[in-house]
Amino acid sequence: MTTTASATTSHGEAEAVRAPGTFPTVLPSGLLIDGVWRDAADGATIPVVDPATEETLALVASATTGDVDDALAAAHRGWLAWREVDAWTRSAALRRVAAILRDWAPNLAGVLTGEQGKPLAEARGEILATADQFDWYADEARRIYGRTVDGHSRSQRLFVTREAVGPVAAFSAWNFPALLPARKIAPALAAGCSVVVKPAEEAPLTAMLVAQACLDAGVAPSAIGVLTGDPGMISDRLIRSEVIRKVSLTGSVPVGELLLRAAAPGITDAAMELGGHAPVLVFADADVELAAQLCVKAKFRNAGQVCASPSRFYVQAEALDAFTDAFVNETVALTLGDGRDPATDVGPLTSDRRIAAADRLVADAVAKGARVAAGGGRATDHAKGYFYRPTVLVDAGADMDIMTEEPFAPVAPIASFRDVDDAVALANSTPYGLASYVFTSDLRTALLVSERIEAGMVGVNTLLIATAEAPFGGVKKSGFGREGGTEGIEDYTVTKYVNIAL
Repeated sequence: MTTTASATTSHGEAEAVRAPGTFPTVLPSGLLIDGVWRDAADGATIPVVDPATEETLALVASATTGDVDDALAAAHRGWLAWREVDAWTRSAALRRVAAILRDWAPNLAGVLTGEQGKPLAEARGEILATADQFDWYADEARRIYGRTVDGHSRSQRLFVTREAVGPVAAFSAWNFPALLPARKIAPALAAGCSVVVKPAEEAPLTAMLVAQACLDAGVAPSAIGVLTGDPGMISDRLIRSEVIRKVSLTGSVPVGELLLRAAAPGITDAAMELGGHAPVLVFADADVELAAQLCVKAKFRNAGQVCASPSRFYVQAEALDAFTDAFVNETVALTLGDGRDPATDVGPLTSDRRIAAADRLVADAVAKGARVAAGGGRATDHAKGYFYRPTVLVDAGADMDIMTEEPFAPVAPIASFRDVDDAVALANSTPYGLASYVFTSDLRTALLVSERIEAGMVGVNTLLIATAEAPFGGVKKSGFGREGGTEGIEDYTVTKYVNIAL
């Protein structure tokens, strides 16, 4: 059984009698400040809309400047308290978060699908991946290592330690409303930081439940907060405050530029995961049909709204026809529909804005010589919802917008390349460098191409590269900093060097 969002806030008696760790019967929809869900000071709300039906699922609080200031004050107190908690206790709390999320997965997946649109199977997978983040950082909390250094004299002792950076402002996108906040919350809490989360206004309910799981697991109440409302006001007030010591964003390049400008006057530390435009290089020696099957599954996951999604398909000329035929056949077999329907392979886009963006990219490509081999527009058999047909463009050229702009839509352009040098040049031809993918049966090709590609992550004969135990992040305009792996916790610590003269 799955639970969808309720329009009622979780204030009052219903939540007061809930046993910690049990799934809320009334979903949180307020501001989380000092461990309490509360309404905005002026009572203002914003709607959360189901992208499959266009109906309002819930009304969530829209924070005032005073609410933001309260959250900052709580975050400061939370940091002072949480950093004093020993690593083993922090670890145990994070492990309990993971257990709670796994227990909640069926119900939480229903909430996620309701507000974001992805199929339930994908939503459940996201919740389990979210739990993995907390599990991984439960271990990393106990592995923040320092070192001793021999100096010039035995009358000195030199120590290097890693300490919590301080209160964190965490901004996440709507496409993975559980996983993206967790990639920031888990390492921040593991390191001893407090964190104020600003989830995307399109899909905030899932992030609120992740925060509730943290409270239920024993995280200090003031160590985690959630703010919803005007993103410009909230982000500016958080980042420009003297409380916030670290800014972490998963979002677009324009938003990243805005937040970095806000962080600059205070010299506030920042980590940016700013999306990508991942090339797929399919060499003629690869299993071309299998590559096409895997590419279709990955490309149209979450309706193409994935920052690391394969989004430019370059195929060696002699394999182009076989790959294209297999790719088109797999695409037309996909079922488009409401994510709550078990038969659905591809759910709706998150908003009408994404529909318009997809239409613009397809129109530009067609005007410049591309041919629509499948799909090609909004699904007319759905009276409501933001449904776009999985689309394949062939004869894609370098001058087309879709080859240089992150599409974030279920639109797949296919082009050809001649040899390794041509493939690498095409792969590196955009300002993005998040993920890249290579399909080949030749080890030499795999090694040389993966070394020459300008990207933070490379998958060879696989497109499933995101995992809690490995670093996730990019280069160039895809940002800096890493989430996941042993590297992930480093972004939430600072180095302190102590020299003691005996």
